[in-house]
Order: sequence, then C-alpha cells, then structure tokens
Amino acid sequence: MIAYQNGDEAALERIYLLLKPALYSFIFRYTRDEQLSIDIVQDTFVKLQRYKHNYSRSNGKLKSYLFQIAYRLMITKLNRRKKLRSLLPFLTPVEPEDFQHSDRMTIRDAIAKLPDIQRAVILLSYYHDMPQEEIANVLGIPKGTVKSRLHTAIKKLKEELEEDEYESRSLS
Repeated sequence: MIAYQNGDEAALERIYLLLKPALYSFIFRYTRDEQLSIDIVQDTFVKLQRYKHNYSRSNGKLKSYLFQIAYRLMITKLNRRKKLRSLLPFLTPVEPEDFQHSDRMTIRDAIAKLPDIQRAVILLSYYHDMPQEEIANVLGIPKGTVKSRLHTAIKKLKEELEEDEYESRSLS
C-alpha cells in the first residue's frame, strides 16, 4: 500500500488481485447476491483509489481497512434497498421471476412516461443504486433538486401504477 500511496499504480493491481477474492467471498456469503457483491468489491477499490492517502499502517492492516470499507458500503446499500422496497417495491432490482412480464412492461412504461429530468433521477437512484449526492454530481444539479425530483417522480409513478391497477381490475 505504501508503494501505491507513493505513486506505483501497479501496486494497486497487486492489492486488488490479492484481496478481491476474500472481499467478494465475504460480501457474497453475507448477501447471497452476486451482482451486489461484485458492485461492492468494485466500489471498495474505487474508494481506496479516491482516499488512498487516508490509509495509515498505524490504524491496522490493509485487509482490515478494505473489509471495513466493504462492510460499510454493503450495509448502506442493503439499508437503502430495504427502504426502497417499503416505499416502492416495484422499483427495486428484482429477479425476473418475481414479476410477470406484463408487470415489468407496465413499470417500464410508467417510468418512460416521466419527464426526462425525473426519469434520470429514478433510474440512477433505483436501478443504479446511487446516493442522492452522487446523482447530483452526475446530473450537475444541487442535492435538493435531486430530492424534489425524486419525490415528484415517485408520486407520479404511484399514481400511474395505481391507475393501471384499477383499470386492469375493472376489465376483469
């Protein structure tokens, strides 16, 4: 790690190859979600790159430091998913068999009807698991604007999907 902190980019690759399997194994055993585990491992190393000078050997081993980062990222993502499932269960990433094809199409259509600025916020938040601050950076808007667009988009989606559900029950 010291070599990497001193500018040796190849050292990061060696760290990655050495610790990636252990990190992935830990996260996967905890979550049983392959894609989430891959994402968290990637995010862990991105965070290490971004904050490489924050690591100090006096604070413990590099392996422990990376596990700490990965664990915190995992808990944050799992808590966000839990919150999203309670608010809008149809927007959280799901297995294909969890929804019928027609339900997925209805959700996709409802999202497509949103104005572009709201659609971008919904997609980045729910499908790409980005925190609001990161969405603000991606879209080049204030975090408060992200919050208001997200709130408005959720409200519109709920209305649209409740309307579709009502219509489908009326036709039955």
